[in-house]
Amino acid sequence: MAKANGKTTLITGSTDGVGHMVAGRLGDDGWRVLIHGRNRARGEALVAEIKAGGGDAEFLQADLSSLAEVRRLANAVLQATPRLELLINNAGIGRGDPNEGRQLSPDGYELRFAVNYLSGFLLTHLLLPLIKKSAPARIVNVSSLGQQAIDFADVMMAHDYSGMRAYRQSKLAQILFTIDLAPEIAGAGVTVNALHPATFMNTNMVRQFGTPMSTVEEGADAILKLAISPELEGRSGLFFNGRNEGRADAQAYDAEARRKLRTISLELAGLAPAKAG
Repeated sequence: MAKANGKTTLITGSTDGVGHMVAGRLGDDGWRVLIHGRNRARGEALVAEIKAGGGDAEFLQADLSSLAEVRRLANAVLQATPRLELLINNAGIGRGDPNEGRQLSPDGYELRFAVNYLSGFLLTHLLLPLIKKSAPARIVNVSSLGQQAIDFADVMMAHDYSGMRAYRQSKLAQILFTIDLAPEIAGAGVTVNALHPATFMNTNMVRQFGTPMSTVEEGADAILKLAISPELEGRSGLFFNGRNEGRADAQAYDAEARRKLRTISLELAGLAPAKAG
Protein backbone atom coordinates (compact mmCIF):
# COMPACT_ATOMS: atom_id res chain seq x y z
CA MET A 1 0.00 0.00 0.00
CA ALA A 2 1.26 3.45 -0.91
CA LYS A 3 2.05 5.70 2.03
CA ALA A 4 1.05 9.31 1.36
CA ASN A 5 3.98 11.71 1.27
CA GLY A 6 1.87 14.88 1.27
CA LYS A 7 3.03 15.94 -2.20
CA THR A 8 0.94 16.55 -5.33
CA THR A 9 1.85 16.27 -9.00
CA LEU A 10 0.06 17.17 -12.21
CA ILE A 11 1.08 15.14 -15.25
CA THR A 12 -0.41 16.22 -18.56
CA GLY A 13 -1.05 13.52 -21.12
CA SER A 14 -0.97 10.82 -18.45
CA THR A 15 -3.76 8.51 -19.61
CA ASP A 16 -1.46 6.67 -22.05
CA GLY A 17 2.16 5.86 -22.80
CA VAL A 18 5.03 7.13 -20.68
CA GLY A 19 2.80 9.60 -18.82
CA HIS A 20 0.60 6.72 -17.67
CA MET A 21 3.59 4.83 -16.31
CA VAL A 22 5.04 7.88 -14.55
CA ALA A 23 1.67 8.58 -12.94
CA GLY A 24 1.39 5.03 -11.67
CA ARG A 25 4.89 5.00 -10.24
CA LEU A 26 4.48 8.34 -8.48
CA GLY A 27 1.16 7.09 -7.10
CA ASP A 28 2.97 4.02 -5.76
CA ASP A 29 5.50 6.35 -4.13
CA GLY A 30 2.77 8.13 -2.18
CA TRP A 31 2.22 11.17 -4.38
CA ARG A 32 -1.27 12.52 -4.93
CA VAL A 33 -1.54 12.37 -8.72
CA LEU A 34 -3.63 14.76 -10.80
CA ILE A 35 -4.07 12.89 -14.04
CA HIS A 36 -4.82 14.82 -17.22
CA GLY A 37 -6.05 13.58 -20.57
CA ARG A 38 -8.79 13.88 -23.15
CA ASN A 39 -10.26 10.41 -22.65
CA ARG A 40 -12.31 10.19 -19.47
CA ALA A 41 -12.63 6.40 -19.51
CA ARG A 42 -8.85 5.92 -19.62
CA GLY A 43 -8.35 8.64 -17.01
CA GLU A 44 -10.83 7.13 -14.58
CA ALA A 45 -9.32 3.67 -15.13
CA LEU A 46 -5.89 5.00 -14.10
CA VAL A 47 -7.39 6.73 -11.06
CA ALA A 48 -8.95 3.41 -10.03
CA GLU A 49 -5.65 1.62 -10.57
CA ILE A 50 -3.73 4.06 -8.36
CA LYS A 51 -6.39 3.99 -5.66
CA ALA A 52 -6.42 0.19 -5.72
CA GLY A 53 -2.74 0.34 -4.78
CA GLY A 54 -3.53 2.60 -1.83
CA GLY A 55 -2.65 5.85 -3.64
CA ASP A 56 -4.61 9.02 -4.24
CA ALA A 57 -5.51 10.33 -7.69
CA GLU A 58 -7.98 12.53 -9.52
CA PHE A 59 -8.73 12.88 -13.22
CA LEU A 60 -8.95 16.30 -14.88
CA GLN A 61 -10.19 16.29 -18.46
CA ALA A 62 -9.07 18.89 -21.01
CA ASP A 63 -8.14 19.22 -24.67
CA LEU A 64 -4.88 21.15 -24.65
CA SER A 65 -5.20 22.19 -28.29
CA SER A 66 -7.50 24.93 -26.95
CA LEU A 67 -6.07 27.69 -24.77
CA ALA A 68 -9.49 28.13 -23.17
CA GLU A 69 -9.27 24.48 -22.11
CA VAL A 70 -5.75 25.06 -20.76
CA ARG A 71 -7.11 27.88 -18.60
CA ARG A 72 -9.98 25.67 -17.46
CA LEU A 73 -7.50 22.94 -16.52
CA ALA A 74 -5.41 25.40 -14.52
CA ASN A 75 -8.51 26.53 -12.64
CA ALA A 76 -9.45 22.91 -11.96
CA VAL A 77 -5.99 22.28 -10.51
CA LEU A 78 -6.29 25.33 -8.26
CA GLN A 79 -9.65 23.99 -7.03
CA ALA A 80 -8.29 20.47 -6.55
CA THR A 81 -5.18 21.17 -4.50
CA PRO A 82 -3.60 23.81 -2.25
CA ARG A 83 -0.11 22.62 -3.24
CA LEU A 84 1.69 21.49 -6.39
CA GLU A 85 5.24 20.25 -5.89
CA LEU A 86 5.65 18.78 -9.37
CA LEU A 87 4.36 19.73 -12.82
CA ILE A 88 5.23 17.42 -15.70
CA ASN A 89 4.32 18.88 -19.11
CA ASN A 90 4.13 15.59 -21.00
CA ALA A 91 1.11 15.96 -23.31
CA GLY A 92 1.94 16.10 -26.99
CA ILE A 93 1.18 14.95 -30.51
CA GLY A 94 3.50 13.53 -33.16
CA ARG A 95 4.19 14.62 -36.71
CA GLY A 96 0.81 13.42 -37.93
CA ASP A 97 -0.16 11.83 -41.22
CA PRO A 98 1.81 13.44 -44.07
CA ASN A 99 -1.37 13.32 -46.17
CA GLU A 100 -3.28 15.52 -43.71
CA GLY A 101 -1.23 18.65 -44.30
CA ARG A 102 -1.16 21.66 -42.01
CA GLN A 103 -3.67 21.63 -39.14
CA LEU A 104 -4.80 24.49 -36.93
CA SER A 105 -5.83 24.59 -33.28
CA PRO A 106 -9.21 26.03 -32.22
CA ASP A 107 -7.37 29.33 -31.66
CA GLY A 108 -6.03 29.33 -35.22
CA TYR A 109 -2.44 28.37 -34.35
CA GLU A 110 -0.39 25.63 -36.00
CA LEU A 111 -1.52 22.53 -34.15
CA ARG A 112 1.81 21.04 -33.04
CA PHE A 113 3.09 24.40 -31.82
CA ALA A 114 -0.18 24.83 -29.90
CA VAL A 115 -0.32 21.38 -28.26
CA ASN A 116 3.33 20.48 -27.76
CA TYR A 117 4.56 23.89 -26.68
CA LEU A 118 2.10 26.75 -26.19
CA SER A 119 -0.29 24.81 -23.94
CA GLY A 120 2.54 23.92 -21.55
CA PHE A 121 3.87 27.49 -21.66
CA LEU A 122 0.47 28.87 -20.63
CA LEU A 123 -0.29 26.15 -18.08
CA THR A 124 3.08 26.63 -16.40
CA HIS A 125 2.60 30.38 -16.11
CA LEU A 126 -0.93 29.98 -14.73
CA LEU A 127 0.23 27.48 -12.11
CA LEU A 128 3.54 29.14 -11.26
CA PRO A 129 2.22 31.03 -8.20
CA LEU A 130 0.95 27.75 -6.73
CA ILE A 131 4.18 25.94 -7.60
CA LYS A 132 6.29 28.67 -5.97
CA LYS A 133 4.09 28.51 -2.86
CA SER A 134 4.79 24.77 -2.74
CA ALA A 135 8.59 25.04 -2.96
CA PRO A 136 10.76 23.09 -3.12
CA ALA A 137 9.11 22.16 -6.39
CA ARG A 138 10.02 21.06 -9.90
CA ILE A 139 8.80 21.55 -13.46
CA VAL A 140 9.70 18.93 -16.07
CA ASN A 141 9.13 19.54 -19.78
CA VAL A 142 9.06 16.34 -21.84
CA SER A 143 10.66 17.26 -25.14
CA SER A 144 12.58 15.28 -27.78
CA LEU A 145 15.92 14.90 -29.53
CA GLY A 146 13.94 15.66 -32.69
CA GLN A 147 14.60 19.41 -32.81
CA GLN A 148 14.75 22.03 -35.54
CA ALA A 149 15.45 25.75 -35.31
CA ILE A 150 12.31 27.89 -35.21
CA ASP A 151 11.75 30.10 -38.24
CA PHE A 152 10.62 33.33 -36.59
CA ALA A 153 9.54 34.72 -39.96
CA ASP A 154 6.93 31.96 -40.19
CA VAL A 155 6.38 30.49 -36.70
CA MET A 156 2.97 29.08 -37.69
CA MET A 157 4.43 27.44 -40.80
CA ALA A 158 1.95 28.90 -43.25
CA HIS A 159 4.46 28.19 -46.03
CA ASP A 160 6.23 24.95 -46.98
CA TYR A 161 4.52 23.01 -44.20
CA SER A 162 6.00 19.75 -42.97
CA GLY A 163 4.53 17.80 -40.08
CA MET A 164 7.98 16.58 -39.06
CA ARG A 165 9.42 20.11 -39.08
CA ALA A 166 6.38 21.37 -37.13
CA TYR A 167 6.94 18.66 -34.52
CA ARG A 168 10.66 19.36 -34.23
CA GLN A 169 10.17 23.12 -33.93
CA SER A 170 7.55 22.66 -31.22
CA LYS A 171 9.86 20.37 -29.25
CA LEU A 172 12.75 22.82 -29.50
CA ALA A 173 10.41 25.60 -28.36
CA GLN A 174 9.88 23.64 -25.13
CA ILE A 175 13.62 23.68 -24.50
CA LEU A 176 14.00 27.40 -25.25
CA PHE A 177 11.18 27.99 -22.75
CA THR A 178 12.91 25.79 -20.16
CA ILE A 179 16.22 27.63 -20.40
CA ASP A 180 14.46 31.00 -20.46
CA LEU A 181 12.30 30.26 -17.40
CA ALA A 182 15.11 28.96 -15.17
CA PRO A 183 16.69 32.33 -14.26
CA GLU A 184 13.25 33.90 -13.88
CA ILE A 185 12.36 31.50 -11.06
CA ALA A 186 15.86 31.20 -9.58
CA GLY A 187 15.76 31.74 -5.85
CA ALA A 188 12.12 30.67 -5.56
CA GLY A 189 12.95 27.07 -4.71
CA VAL A 190 11.62 25.88 -8.08
CA THR A 191 13.64 24.20 -10.83
CA VAL A 192 12.72 23.58 -14.47
CA ASN A 193 14.40 21.09 -16.79
CA ALA A 194 13.62 19.44 -20.12
CA LEU A 195 14.45 16.04 -21.52
CA HIS A 196 14.26 13.57 -24.35
CA PRO A 197 12.98 10.57 -22.37
CA ALA A 198 13.89 7.80 -24.84
CA THR A 199 14.03 7.22 -28.60
CA PHE A 200 10.87 5.86 -30.26
CA MET A 201 9.34 4.40 -27.12
CA ASN A 202 6.81 1.61 -27.47
CA THR A 203 3.77 3.93 -27.42
CA ASN A 204 0.66 4.24 -29.58
CA MET A 205 2.01 7.45 -31.14
CA VAL A 206 5.25 5.77 -32.24
CA ARG A 207 3.61 2.52 -33.40
CA GLN A 208 1.29 4.53 -35.63
CA PHE A 209 4.15 5.71 -37.84
CA GLY A 210 7.22 3.62 -37.06
CA THR A 211 8.95 0.86 -35.15
CA PRO A 212 9.66 1.25 -31.42
CA MET A 213 13.34 1.31 -30.44
CA SER A 214 13.07 1.63 -26.66
CA THR A 215 10.64 0.93 -23.85
CA VAL A 216 8.21 3.09 -21.97
CA GLU A 217 10.00 1.96 -18.80
CA GLU A 218 13.23 3.61 -20.01
CA GLY A 219 11.40 6.85 -20.72
CA ALA A 220 9.67 6.78 -17.34
CA ASP A 221 12.99 6.24 -15.57
CA ALA A 222 14.43 9.32 -17.28
CA ILE A 223 11.42 11.52 -16.45
CA LEU A 224 11.39 10.37 -12.84
CA LYS A 225 15.08 11.20 -12.46
CA LEU A 226 14.34 14.84 -13.32
CA ALA A 227 11.15 14.78 -11.26
CA ILE A 228 12.29 13.33 -7.95
CA SER A 229 15.98 12.39 -7.89
CA PRO A 230 18.11 14.15 -5.24
CA GLU A 231 20.78 14.48 -7.97
CA LEU A 232 18.70 17.21 -9.63
CA GLU A 233 18.09 19.21 -6.47
CA GLY A 234 18.76 22.89 -7.19
CA ARG A 235 19.76 22.21 -10.82
CA SER A 236 17.75 24.11 -13.42
CA GLY A 237 17.62 25.18 -17.06
CA LEU A 238 19.11 21.92 -18.33
CA PHE A 239 18.38 19.51 -21.18
CA PHE A 240 18.76 15.77 -20.66
CA ASN A 241 19.06 13.00 -23.22
CA GLY A 242 17.52 10.15 -21.30
CA ARG A 243 19.13 10.03 -17.85
CA ASN A 244 22.23 11.96 -18.94
CA GLU A 245 22.72 15.70 -19.31
CA GLY A 246 22.85 16.59 -23.00
CA ARG A 247 23.04 19.42 -25.47
CA ALA A 248 20.02 20.72 -27.39
CA ASP A 249 19.96 22.44 -30.78
CA ALA A 250 22.15 25.57 -30.82
CA GLN A 251 19.12 27.88 -31.03
CA ALA A 252 18.20 26.91 -27.46
CA TYR A 253 21.29 28.75 -26.22
CA ASP A 254 20.63 31.89 -28.29
CA ALA A 255 19.34 34.57 -25.89
CA GLU A 256 17.81 36.61 -28.71
CA ALA A 257 15.91 33.57 -30.03
CA ARG A 258 14.58 32.91 -26.54
CA ARG A 259 13.53 36.55 -26.19
CA LYS A 260 11.67 36.40 -29.52
CA LEU A 261 9.88 33.20 -28.56
CA ARG A 262 8.94 34.57 -25.13
CA THR A 263 7.49 37.75 -26.66
CA ILE A 264 5.48 35.82 -29.25
CA SER A 265 4.29 33.25 -26.71
CA LEU A 266 3.11 35.79 -24.14
CA GLU A 267 1.04 37.48 -26.83
CA LEU A 268 -0.39 34.28 -28.30
CA ALA A 269 -1.25 32.92 -24.85
CA GLY A 270 -2.96 36.15 -23.81
CA LEU A 271 -0.40 36.86 -21.09
CA ALA A 272 1.20 39.95 -22.59
CA PRO A 273 0.52 43.22 -20.74
CA ALA A 274 -2.07 45.43 -22.41
CA LYS A 275 -0.55 48.03 -24.68
CA ALA A 276 -1.22 51.66 -23.85
CA GLY A 277 -3.33 53.24 -26.49
